[in-house]
Amino acid sequence: MIIQWYPGHMAKARRLLTENLKLIDVVVEIADARAPEATRNPDFDSLFANKERIVILNKSDLASSHITKQWTEHYKNQNILSIDFVSTSTSKRAAAISLIESAAREKVKRMRAKGIAKTVRAMVVGIPNVGKSTFINCIAQSSRAKSGDKPGVTKGKQWVRVSAYLELLDTPGLLWPKLEDETHALHLAYIGSIKDDIMDIEQLAGGLLSELMRICPEETTARYKLAEVGMEPAELLAAVCGSRGFLLPGREPDLDRGARVVLDEFRAGKIARVTLEKPEHEKTELKNGKNQ
Repeated sequence: MIIQWYPGHMAKARRLLTENLKLIDVVVEIADARAPEATRNPDFDSLFANKERIVILNKSDLASSHITKQWTEHYKNQNILSIDFVSTSTSKRAAAISLIESAAREKVKRMRAKGIAKTVRAMVVGIPNVGKSTFINCIAQSSRAKSGDKPGVTKGKQWVRVSAYLELLDTPGLLWPKLEDETHALHLAYIGSIKDDIMDIEQLAGGLLSELMRICPEETTARYKLAEVGMEPAELLAAVCGSRGFLLPGREPDLDRGARVVLDEFRAGKIARVTLEKPEHEKTELKNGKNQ
């Protein structure tokens, strides 16, 4: 399955990123801790090849803490600066600021040697709905960057001043034109980085339930009162509708309602702390339930 969702504003967003590269010292890439691989745009490697870059694993409160640690170790082994983060908490604000400043340290030293007080300018990038604007608002301790829980809220560039020494540039979410990796495409859809409107919502929720039954079966069966294992995705969704009383006339399952509830509850972290992907060297059977 190849998903092609590249609205016109994304082509414009790519141009915006390219045009502003000369203004910035550091690229801050926001990824979703539940899907660190799928939520990192592969085009960024070439686009930001000559810039210092750090990775923020946002929404880590919704992910398996054990696997998030594996990811930060994975990036460390690749000499990539990274940190897990929760934009709704200020607990790691100082650490994130320190990480951004450390990435620009050499440039700051060179400027100071010339007698110039350098302000670090960082561009915050990522795919839609990973929390770029909420990250900026947390760091800046303000609500100057527009944010929302749907992809595509930020439409243009926004500079946000954090201090006399740090400014952040908020940018629109940017996907790549063809999502050819089916697993990655599904993970993006599960977490809401692809609009539900272009997906078969019932098929999507059924697939998510099937994956959750593999990753965290105890929590999933308890949440939805599922009595059987080994059910097909469509059967799982129908069973959820039955247990929640989502029924149409004639006692037919209201699959659309059930699908939307499952997706909403997963995205809100109400089922379990789930990570959908492991680093390459850790890819044995992915089962998070006992590793939170």
